Amino acid sequence: MALIPSQVLRVAILLSYFSILCHYKALDMPAHQTYGGSWKFLTFIDLVIQAVFFGVCVLIDVSSLLTKGGASREQERQLRKLIGLRDWMMAVLAFPVGAFVVFTFWTLYLYDRDLIYPRLLDNFIPQWLNHGMHTTVLPFIIIEMRTTHHRYPSRSWGLAAVCCFAIGYILWTCWVHQVTGVWVYPVLEHIAPLARVVFFSAMTVAICVFYVLGEILNSYIWDKPQTEKVKGE
Repeated sequence: MALIPSQVLRVAILLSYFSILCHYKALDMPAHQTYGGSWKFLTFIDLVIQAVFFGVCVLIDVSSLLTKGGASREQERQLRKLIGLRDWMMAVLAFPVGAFVVFTFWTLYLYDRDLIYPRLLDNFIPQWLNHGMHTTVLPFIIIEMRTTHHRYPSRSWGLAAVCCFAIGYILWTCWVHQVTGVWVYPVLEHIAPLARVVFFSAMTVAICVFYVLGEILNSYIWDKPQTEKVKGE
């Protein structure tokens, strides 16, 4: 019975991401019509990551219920693969990228919103959708971390994967600028080339920090109760 609320919660979160993505793609924004479309923006990439991640979580829940008590070795092997994929996505993508998007967006927004989210966008994006893209991501992923134990890879491999993602997105951003002559984010227009290198380096370090924070938080939630249980015995 304890699994049912978390299963329903995951389905609700997955449906909310589908709704956010559909509304976002339906927006008649000029940026969506230019080179790279929505895929230029880390926010959109993160929404896709979160939707795929929770889709995998729901698939695992359904598979576990359907095979409970009568799973063959092959079914168990496939289920373990899905669980391994879920845990890897949580560690390397869902938590660090989601936390990074929320933290950097609101930090720059509060400092000077025109650096990251010009007021013109208020004419296209309603407030509820903005919060769906830039606020609820973090509590959703923390809820998932709290309800399910995820196994993290070794820190070196995890950080290497996170760095590959960060560098890949930075190169993609630079390529979009090379093709269009316009930076994806206004903040990059206002700083010198050397400052951009420092900015990109700082952002890469920041997302690595979020990876480590996710690992520590996951360990705190799940390892501490198990340790206390062993001591109690």
